[in-house]
Amino acid sequence: MTLETRDSFYALADELLGRRREGEEMRLSFQGEESDFVRFNNAAIRQPGSVRQLHLSMELIRGKRHCRAHVVLSGDRALDGSRLRDVLERLRVDLGSLPEDPYLILPDDPRSTEQVGEDRLPKAEEAVEEILDAASGTDFVGIFASGGLFKGFASSLGQKSWFSSHPFNLDFSIYAHEDKALKESLAGLEWNGATLRERLGWAREKLPILDRPPKDISPGGYRVFLAPAAMEEILNVLSYNGFGLRSHRSKTTSLLRLLENEAALSPEVTLTESTKRGLGPSFDDSGFVCPDEVRLIEGGKLTGALVSPRSAVEYDVPTNAASSGEHPRSLEMAPGDIAKDDVLEKLGEGILIGNLWYLNYSDLKNCRMTGMTRFGTFWVEGGQIVAPAPAMRFDESVYRMLGDNLEGLTREQELIMDPSTYSARSTNSARVPGAIVRDFTLTL
Repeated sequence: MTLETRDSFYALADELLGRRREGEEMRLSFQGEESDFVRFNNAAIRQPGSVRQLHLSMELIRGKRHCRAHVVLSGDRALDGSRLRDVLERLRVDLGSLPEDPYLILPDDPRSTEQVGEDRLPKAEEAVEEILDAASGTDFVGIFASGGLFKGFASSLGQKSWFSSHPFNLDFSIYAHEDKALKESLAGLEWNGATLRERLGWAREKLPILDRPPKDISPGGYRVFLAPAAMEEILNVLSYNGFGLRSHRSKTTSLLRLLENEAALSPEVTLTESTKRGLGPSFDDSGFVCPDEVRLIEGGKLTGALVSPRSAVEYDVPTNAASSGEHPRSLEMAPGDIAKDDVLEKLGEGILIGNLWYLNYSDLKNCRMTGMTRFGTFWVEGGQIVAPAPAMRFDESVYRMLGDNLEGLTREQELIMDPSTYSARSTNSARVPGAIVRDFTLTL
């Protein structure tokens, strides 16, 4: 499928690019997937399905004017070619009535790239059988997605780029009773049944604890362990406007105090946009090629920014092929030196927070966030989990969580893949450690 799709896209691109007229430039962006989806309920298959979709975006450029059309492809070369020729003519008509775009930019060093990922996944049926066997006897609820993801780019500047990958993502919860549950996820490019059983085994061990009376926790400051999933939620909110050049220059970033050297994070904190270790392509829809990594925060200090092509023109700086929203697509937080198996002992007494929900800023200027704990949150005494903790709201500043109050990060990172499937499966991901934080503020 991968080679077939790539060659088919290149052939279609050659045909369309060959039809451009003098003074015109053209950019073509392709996206496709062959995905299997299975929803589970009570450790049984609730709904299986599969999706095959192919999309092409065509952008026509003349001087500083440009317009774009999005077409769903059928996979029939003759039919798609005929439809796309008609679309090209409509773009020519529309282009004449559009104003010039002062922020339009084309790569000045167009580079072709190719990333062909090996399919190392079992058939969906085999993976599902293993999931059902491992989850047998539990109220297992979740969704499994796997299969090929494909992206391509071609332009009249001579650039051709291709990306293919075959990731899987299993997002699940195991319920004890009512709303008491444990939530986990597992993602990657290579299926590992042993890791699946390890995650499910951990959840099975903790289920009886959810039947105990919950610990009565009053509002106040507590030592907590933020599991990687909880840390990823915090970093996800921080990514909304924390790392983009546009938000930095317009002073709308939540990290304004860090930007203006009024505050600092712990020297342990290093955040990188790590395209090389991510699950997505190394090029964007306009043909710009991403660097292997962009250091955003290093040793607690702001050292870089994500720069979209439009921001590059507006602020006269080089682009690093960031998305139009300048959000990270493959964020990585450097690990620390706390072994995963030593977390409870080092926490001593406090709260293990497995997940955070419904996060938002409560004070943007001071990078303060609020949200709720929910699944997989426990009270810890003497380095042992002794009781479930009720859902509580937190309200805390990143400058405290990842600043003076950060006691350490785990040596192990967890790969967390964005489970979004709104128009297609997302290739965004994050690699995140867990963190022990003191005086973490719970409000109610």
